[in-house]
Amino acid sequence: MADPKGFLTHDRELPVRRPVDVRIQDWKEVYTDFPPAKLNQQAARCMDCGIPFCHNGCPLGNLIPEWNDLVYREDFQEAIERLHATNNFPEFTGRLCPAPCEAACVLGINSDPVAIKRVEVEIIDRAFAEGWVRPQPPAVKTGKRVAVVGSGPAGLAAAQQLTRAGHDVVVFERADAVGGLLRYGIPEFKMEKRHIDRRLEQMRAEGTEFRTSVNVGVDITAAQLRAEYDAIVLAGGATQWRDLPVEGRSLRGVYQAMEYLPPANRAVSDALEPAAGADSAINARGKHVVVIGGGDTGADCIGTAIRQGAASVTQLEIMPKPPGARPGSQPWPTFPTLFKMESAHEELEDGGGDRVYAVSTLGFAGDADGNVRALRLVEVEGPQSGFKPIPGTEREIPAELVTLSMGFVGPEKGALLEDLGVEYDKRGNVARDASYMTNVPGVFSAGDIGRGQSLIVWAIAEGRAAASRADAFLTGETALPYPILPTARSLV
Repeated sequence: MADPKGFLTHDRELPVRRPVDVRIQDWKEVYTDFPPAKLNQQAARCMDCGIPFCHNGCPLGNLIPEWNDLVYREDFQEAIERLHATNNFPEFTGRLCPAPCEAACVLGINSDPVAIKRVEVEIIDRAFAEGWVRPQPPAVKTGKRVAVVGSGPAGLAAAQQLTRAGHDVVVFERADAVGGLLRYGIPEFKMEKRHIDRRLEQMRAEGTEFRTSVNVGVDITAAQLRAEYDAIVLAGGATQWRDLPVEGRSLRGVYQAMEYLPPANRAVSDALEPAAGADSAINARGKHVVVIGGGDTGADCIGTAIRQGAASVTQLEIMPKPPGARPGSQPWPTFPTLFKMESAHEELEDGGGDRVYAVSTLGFAGDADGNVRALRLVEVEGPQSGFKPIPGTEREIPAELVTLSMGFVGPEKGALLEDLGVEYDKRGNVARDASYMTNVPGVFSAGDIGRGQSLIVWAIAEGRAAASRADAFLTGETALPYPILPTARSLV
């Protein structure tokens, strides 16, 4: 335990965000540096709670009390060893995970939980700065070849684990750079891409091979993959987006979020000065922007549109406004649905934008040239009524660029999955058994492709678990950790 009285003497505190008018002028991460003294205080808040429910909240089983104690004692080198023992990529989870571990923190029963994510980020950033994150190549090679399809967090975790186990691993990515949605779906202001690049340097030095701009199933067939590799890990994600079949959907200017965000992120990455960014193929400059969907992807669209110079931004959400505090229907240690003020929301409100709850889109209106000019909406009752429209509440708002940020419905059923002959579960995800193996021997699935749309921390946990089962399949035994069953679910 760190400080026995730390949770009584220190309040929860996080880094300060840069001023809105400053940060929207660039694409850098929004937070300022966190002073070491404040970090020490946050680590000291970790209680001697007896049963650390944060372990249960985190599917990786992160050893949170251990590395909080080590940070309090300023032993960062041992802290990163304990952190890496369960998590391949704390630089990703610390920045992007919504922290079910914090929701399960025992201190959160009647106070603010420990700032677990912030401590995690500071440990890994310190480790990279000090040169403690080194390649860990295998001592012995097995001679087995493994193909990992998809380079998101599940694919990267599986690849790193299997490479370190001695297998020859090739990661295939259909985009022009490695990282999946971490690369082109997550804006720079949430996670600068240098964090991906420095981890990839370690993985390449360990022996993992990456092949980009390869559409597996087309550029290389399923039959070729089966012939050339001893095992396959499918980690292509749940990239089939949910659409909105309403009048005017085909008008120019109405895009899926993942049609809008990747070119914007690519423009920033390709710019000579990444902090300033560059023009995207789909640009919000001077336009009235409407973001449909109140989740994290919607927030990413908001922050991107603001930085591109949108005339106005409005976010629509069909659900009622969430409560500010944990409701009785979602008791500790479950992960509650709460009203959040992300950095993009703060920027939205600062610029006079609006977050509108309990509304449904009726359709889009266009101009004479086929461009969207307005959105028609109606207020609705709660989900118990099936979002029944409220008569007399219809209205029209300006909309010259619309992003549909309504989540994903499962993996794309393309040539690869069809030719492999994998089966699907009742939700349309790739079915697998307790060993993460599909109905096709030697073919495993990890992450959203088998679980459905989920969190980055679940993807990494599944990548590690699938790697363990693939290693056992290839060699007859394994020393790789198996953190979760494919049937595991969040605390509810």
